Amino acid sequence: MMMLDSWLFIFIMYIIGNLIFVSKRKHLLIVLLSLEFIVLSIFFFLMIYLNYIENNMYMLMLFLTFSVCEGALGLSILVAMIRTHGNDYFQSFNLL
Repeated sequence: MMMLDSWLFIFIMYIIGNLIFVSKRKHLLIVLLSLEFIVLSIFFFLMIYLNYIENNMYMLMLFLTFSVCEGALGLSILVAMIRTHGNDYFQSFNLL
Protein backbone atom coordinates (compact mmCIF):
# COMPACT_ATOMS: atom_id res chain seq x y z
CA MET A 1 0.00 0.00 0.00
CA MET A 2 2.85 2.37 0.85
CA MET A 3 4.52 1.72 -2.51
CA LEU A 4 1.31 2.52 -4.39
CA ASP A 5 0.91 5.80 -2.49
CA SER A 6 4.44 6.91 -3.32
CA TRP A 7 4.04 6.01 -7.02
CA LEU A 8 0.76 7.93 -7.14
CA PHE A 9 2.40 10.93 -5.46
CA ILE A 10 5.27 10.89 -7.98
CA PHE A 11 2.83 10.61 -10.89
CA ILE A 12 0.85 13.61 -9.57
CA MET A 13 4.12 15.56 -9.22
CA TYR A 14 4.97 14.76 -12.84
CA ILE A 15 1.52 15.80 -14.11
CA ILE A 16 1.60 19.07 -12.12
CA GLY A 17 5.05 19.87 -13.51
CA ASN A 18 3.81 19.29 -17.06
CA LEU A 19 0.71 21.42 -16.48
CA ILE A 20 2.83 24.31 -15.21
CA PHE A 21 5.19 23.88 -18.15
CA VAL A 22 2.31 24.13 -20.64
CA SER A 23 0.34 26.90 -18.92
CA LYS A 24 3.21 29.28 -18.02
CA ARG A 25 5.14 29.13 -21.26
CA LYS A 26 5.77 32.90 -21.54
CA HIS A 27 8.32 33.22 -18.72
CA LEU A 28 11.61 31.39 -19.13
CA LEU A 29 12.26 31.24 -15.38
CA ILE A 30 8.94 29.52 -14.63
CA VAL A 31 9.55 27.09 -17.51
CA LEU A 32 12.98 26.23 -16.09
CA LEU A 33 11.54 25.74 -12.61
CA SER A 34 8.82 23.45 -13.93
CA LEU A 35 11.42 21.43 -15.86
CA GLU A 36 13.44 21.05 -12.66
CA PHE A 37 10.27 19.93 -10.86
CA ILE A 38 9.72 17.30 -13.56
CA VAL A 39 13.34 16.16 -13.22
CA LEU A 40 12.87 15.92 -9.44
CA SER A 41 9.79 13.73 -9.86
CA ILE A 42 11.68 11.48 -12.29
CA PHE A 43 14.54 11.27 -9.78
CA PHE A 44 12.12 10.17 -7.05
CA PHE A 45 10.64 7.59 -9.43
CA LEU A 46 14.08 6.20 -10.24
CA MET A 47 15.03 6.11 -6.56
CA ILE A 48 11.94 4.14 -5.59
CA TYR A 49 12.18 1.87 -8.63
CA LEU A 50 15.85 1.06 -8.07
CA ASN A 51 15.17 0.35 -4.39
CA TYR A 52 12.28 -1.90 -5.40
CA ILE A 53 14.38 -4.03 -7.72
CA GLU A 54 17.31 -3.87 -5.25
CA ASN A 55 19.75 -2.42 -7.76
CA ASN A 56 22.69 -0.12 -7.10
CA MET A 57 22.29 3.64 -7.11
CA TYR A 58 25.01 4.47 -9.63
CA MET A 59 22.37 5.42 -12.21
CA LEU A 60 20.94 7.99 -9.78
CA MET A 61 24.32 9.72 -9.47
CA LEU A 62 24.61 9.84 -13.26
CA PHE A 63 21.07 11.20 -13.55
CA LEU A 64 21.76 13.87 -10.92
CA THR A 65 24.93 14.90 -12.74
CA PHE A 66 23.10 15.41 -16.00
CA SER A 67 20.20 17.21 -14.33
CA VAL A 68 22.59 19.64 -12.62
CA CYS A 69 24.27 20.31 -15.98
CA GLU A 70 20.85 20.90 -17.53
CA GLY A 71 19.94 23.34 -14.78
CA ALA A 72 23.20 25.27 -15.11
CA LEU A 73 22.77 25.49 -18.87
CA GLY A 74 19.21 26.77 -18.47
CA LEU A 75 20.27 29.41 -15.96
CA SER A 76 23.09 30.58 -18.22
CA ILE A 77 20.63 30.95 -21.09
CA LEU A 78 18.31 32.89 -18.76
CA VAL A 79 21.08 35.26 -17.68
CA ALA A 80 22.21 35.82 -21.27
CA MET A 81 18.65 36.54 -22.37
CA ILE A 82 18.02 38.98 -19.51
CA ARG A 83 21.27 40.81 -20.26
CA THR A 84 20.42 41.22 -23.95
CA HIS A 85 16.65 41.79 -23.79
CA GLY A 86 16.00 43.08 -20.27
CA ASN A 87 13.39 40.49 -19.21
CA ASP A 88 12.54 36.80 -19.51
CA TYR A 89 9.43 37.05 -21.68
CA PHE A 90 9.47 34.87 -24.76
CA GLN A 91 7.41 37.31 -26.84
CA SER A 92 9.88 40.18 -26.34
CA PHE A 93 12.58 38.89 -28.63
CA ASN A 94 12.70 37.58 -32.19
CA LEU A 95 13.51 33.88 -32.57
CA LEU A 96 14.63 34.30 -36.17
